[in-house]
Amino acid sequence: MNVVVRPPRARATARLPVALALAVALPLALAGCADPEDGGTEPASENAGGQAQEVNLSPDQDRVTTEAVPEIAALVPEEIRERGTLEVVSTSGTVPPLSFYATDDETVIGVETDIASLVADVLDLEVTYHVVDWANIFVGLDSGRYDVGFSNITVTEERKEKYDFATYRLDNIAFEARADADWTVTGPEDVAGRSIGVTSGTNQEAILISWSEQNEAAGLEPTDIRYFQNSTDYYLALSSGRLDAYLGPSPSTAYHARVTGETRIVGTFSGAGDDIQGEIAATTLRDNGLVEALHAALNEAIENGSYGEVLARWGLSDEAVEASEINPPGLPPTD
Repeated sequence: MNVVVRPPRARATARLPVALALAVALPLALAGCADPEDGGTEPASENAGGQAQEVNLSPDQDRVTTEAVPEIAALVPEEIRERGTLEVVSTSGTVPPLSFYATDDETVIGVETDIASLVADVLDLEVTYHVVDWANIFVGLDSGRYDVGFSNITVTEERKEKYDFATYRLDNIAFEARADADWTVTGPEDVAGRSIGVTSGTNQEAILISWSEQNEAAGLEPTDIRYFQNSTDYYLALSSGRLDAYLGPSPSTAYHARVTGETRIVGTFSGAGDDIQGEIAATTLRDNGLVEALHAALNEAIENGSYGEVLARWGLSDEAVEASEINPPGLPPTD
């Protein structure tokens, strides 16, 4: 499903009708905890001053916006400029605070949507959001159906063979276990013989496979890697004891642990492995001419402060980048 949203010069709401049935246990503790009487907000974290930081979980997002910059908009390929829309693809809205459902159970909100909206503002384009599962992000980019993915996509060396990247956030991953877990993860040996959940096709999967292979080579037990495609399923597996931990994006795991109190983080690592700090990036088909415009638009948002406002409202200021980069070193191939 998709919806066209005109980048406003005043704050506005983007509504995404999503035709995905969601039997919600987690997202939503989130949406479920928000009180419609107070506009759908809840305390999400504490800032340095010790005051609770509220997150707007309603469909009326009052998003941070920024002004169009004509010289940056001129970098957009002619076909897209003539069309007047930026076709943005993201996953199905089940992972707060990255991308998840608002209190109406239809509108997808989160930091990924907000950053994509800022880019469209700078480029003076309307933004059309397409909500699909993870695998279909790349299928749609390959076919040219979508212009760019904003979906917590990590830069990897393998992906760079097909896609161009403009970075906009640090990528950290975390092991989330039940709140009563009495173990921590400091390296590969700590997941030997344990059942760990992960989503297929992610850099988390690549790292977990690599760690399991290292353990086997050292004479330790392999990791029992189990695959999940949505948060409802892996949190049910965690709560029932069928999983020892789930390895996912640090923002979403930390957010869930903080909001529910049912889990805790037992280890955090770079999403690109031991030697490289992973980075999340706007992802577009290689050599299609769009990456320079995305890169310039992201840097404009960083410099004018709107980017910092977006990260702050979702409690992700510690994942800010000083500047967007094009195709930096990424997670190395697993073979």
